[in-house]
Amino acid sequence: MARISTELGQKSQIRKRLSHRISEELAHISSDDLFEVVTTALACLVILILALTFVVLLRGSLPVLDRFGLGFVTGVSWNPVPGIETFGAQPYILGTLVTSAIAVVIGVPISLGIAIFLAEMAPDFISNPLSRVIELLAAVPSIIYGLWGLLVFRFWVLDWVEKPISTYLGSVPVFNGTPFGLDILTAGLILSIMIIPTVSSISKEVMTAVPSSQREAAYSIGATKWEVVRMGVLSYARSGIFGAAILGLGRAVGETIAVTLVIGNAVGPGAVPTSLFQPGQTMASLIASEFNGADPGSIHISALIGVGLVLFAFALIINVFAQLMVWKVLRVKGGAVD
Repeated sequence: MARISTELGQKSQIRKRLSHRISEELAHISSDDLFEVVTTALACLVILILALTFVVLLRGSLPVLDRFGLGFVTGVSWNPVPGIETFGAQPYILGTLVTSAIAVVIGVPISLGIAIFLAEMAPDFISNPLSRVIELLAAVPSIIYGLWGLLVFRFWVLDWVEKPISTYLGSVPVFNGTPFGLDILTAGLILSIMIIPTVSSISKEVMTAVPSSQREAAYSIGATKWEVVRMGVLSYARSGIFGAAILGLGRAVGETIAVTLVIGNAVGPGAVPTSLFQPGQTMASLIASEFNGADPGSIHISALIGVGLVLFAFALIINVFAQLMVWKVLRVKGGAVD
């Protein structure tokens, strides 16, 4: 019994020493060190999530890539019938690019005008609340935009845009076809509305970050208000504004539900965007339309995951490029933009 009691006492002393040693080590760790460790771990977690997403998409798309190779990206046929499956993603890649281009061409100039008004023209009692309202529009769920586009907006587009264009410019190939309202043009216009809050908000912040010395220098040589904006603000902030436009493009490329409801959901060669008045399909809308109906474990699922892999690559490249452009303008040194 005495031996057991001695061993228990020794173990208790060892535990106390270890506890004291750990307490001393923790006492040497400052809050700054702890903050650095936590933030570094969170940053690595983001990279890990991106890497795992890529790995999962790549593994899921291997069957279709092994079977069709590069033809999966360049092909136009899409037939999920078992035994005669054929999958080509080109129409959906082109559909994504065309609808996103429409969104950028229409949405970015409107966003730029809003940003100039809020940053340079409007007084604070108008600029501040209006900025908040525009930012809140970015939080509206895409299904709301989609339902509004399906039930209301498409009829406006049909009656006021597509029918007049078809009447007077129907001989132009890009405007061929019978206007219906559920087509590539309507999808692009919905996307242009959806990217306006993002692009205008970022552009406004970039313009606000331009040093006052830029404006004062322009005023000192007798420039008008527009000349100050053009020469002193827009020229200085052009990289950040371009980055905002690319971020809007990234939003448009990945949009799903709103586009699915208004684009017409064509498949195969009929989805190749040869006219703005024809039904089409984007990569995101194709996945949303067909994923639930695909047989688990089939090559159809692999094809949809392959489309998702292409979409993931598109979105990643666009967003990284946009962030680099914005950071180029928003590098702050001593409280001023570099």
